[in-house]
Amino acid sequence: MKNIVIGSGPAGRLASLELGKLGEEVILIEKNHIAGTCLNEGCMVVCALTDITKFIETNNRFNAHGFLKSQLEISYEKIVEKITETQKKLRYLNQQENESVGNNIIYGEASIDNNVVRVNNESFEYDNLLIATGARPFIPDIKGSEFGLTNKDILKIDDIPEKLNIIGGGIIAAEIANIYSTLGSEVNIIARSSFLKEITPNTKKYILENIMSDVNIYENTDVVEAFKNKVLLKNGEELEGIPFFATGRTPNSEIAKDLVELNNDKTIKVNEMMETSLENIYAAGDVTGGYQLTPVARKEGITAARNMAGYSNKVSYNCIPQTLSLNMEVSFVENEKSECLEKDKKTIAIPAIAGPSAFWNILNGDTGYSEIEFDEKNNKINRINSISPSSVSDVAYLSYIMRMNYDLDDYDEFLEIHPSTDTNYKIIKNMWL
Repeated sequence: MKNIVIGSGPAGRLASLELGKLGEEVILIEKNHIAGTCLNEGCMVVCALTDITKFIETNNRFNAHGFLKSQLEISYEKIVEKITETQKKLRYLNQQENESVGNNIIYGEASIDNNVVRVNNESFEYDNLLIATGARPFIPDIKGSEFGLTNKDILKIDDIPEKLNIIGGGIIAAEIANIYSTLGSEVNIIARSSFLKEITPNTKKYILENIMSDVNIYENTDVVEAFKNKVLLKNGEELEGIPFFATGRTPNSEIAKDLVELNNDKTIKVNEMMETSLENIYAAGDVTGGYQLTPVARKEGITAARNMAGYSNKVSYNCIPQTLSLNMEVSFVENEKSECLEKDKKTIAIPAIAGPSAFWNILNGDTGYSEIEFDEKNNKINRINSISPSSVSDVAYLSYIMRMNYDLDDYDEFLEIHPSTDTNYKIIKNMWL
């Protein structure tokens, strides 16, 4: 077999698809379900639940305005049923897509021995191998951690928890807190250091005051023991509620530990071509560490595939846009390669941007917040933090301008679609140029 791909998450699935399109022979091996964590346990599940919480919030707002009178009855059991039903449809489509380019998909747990991959009592030799086995939730060494839930358990919960203690202070913690607090849970977030270190202080302030005001935040706080329905803090305080770990992820690199070189954190070490320490073995996606984002995993998988097929390709990680899926999206990007001097930095903060889905937010003054740092000397964008109903598309588009190193004067030819891209207009054309 010329190419074997182990793992069908965003990296492995897109790599296999790319190889198939390039006319390459491919076996794609998947241990559980095609499409990996993203569809089955991760961002797609979070997005599905957040769609519901946005509807709940919109319903509450319309009721408060007085032109709609309705009372919602939430069935968590039915939500889970319909998410599961949708996942099955998407798995079928993802499998069809890969098979349509001639790829062979095998379900089973793979192992590697020299130049042979074994699965389901069959052995396959390969010319090129891609390891895209992803990552799993990291569980800290805390007494009673076996009582804690993770994102893998969201679709296994019988009902909305009355009280929930989320251990962790990053994006996943914020998204889970937003979901269950909107659904009616009493939610605590317990962060070992600061909550949401990825974003600017003013952006964080807006989130806490306007989007997650019902969530209790404990910063610089350690959990020393978890129980079935409570956690014990280092200061002796007990917080009632089911423990939920959102403490990062650990790579599924065990399959490669005696095969290729690993980093200190047990991720697989790769170069910008996604090559490992062995010439014909590649790795991509969460198993390699770095940005654990679906679009990045896709990009890495495609890069690996092209190199496996003999088309030299490199991956770049500059200006990666990210988002928090809350009841109003929070998106951000930073140019890590910016050489802007402190004296040339100019920050513009816009407290309220309307745009798509924001008309009825204006009455309450909660249309969002955007903070943009410019390189005044070189006429470039350095950093954006944006909270608005359209921030996901806005920041993705603006990150491209940053990545391509465009001068902001080039943006003068941009013609927006009202109201979908009004935010772009206000940030760049109206406020800066």
